[in-house]
Amino acid sequence: MSDISAHSLPVRVYYEDTDLAGIVYYANYLKFIERGRSEWVRALGVDQTALKAGQGIVFAVRRVEADYLRPAKFGDDLTVTTRLREMGGARIVVEQEVLRAGERLFQAVVTLVCLSDDGHAARIPAEVRARLSPPVH
Repeated sequence: MSDISAHSLPVRVYYEDTDLAGIVYYANYLKFIERGRSEWVRALGVDQTALKAGQGIVFAVRRVEADYLRPAKFGDDLTVTTRLREMGGARIVVEQEVLRAGERLFQAVVTLVCLSDDGHAARIPAEVRARLSPPVH
């Protein structure tokens, strides 16, 4: 994922992120990419708290396809990248990576669904769609 439109988030590996071998525990990559997605939508001007309060809309993870390629270790400085892959009526698919000095350690494709207060799929609001969509050249 070497797209210039990708959002980047720096993450440092702390002791609490590691297992007994000193490498990042596999489930913590999911936490890293969650932070990456949250900061991506924030950087694009989407206020998820206001969206929930005003329209009763939230985004939930429906599917994660993850590949663990190389271990990250205590003290590593990582970068989480997030890029929109596709958007449907009620779903968003993003590609995410965790990098160390440009080396890909982890990659995932995450499918999110837009949900209403009652837990049913809801159309992504037009203003959110406009903010998440890359500009057409």
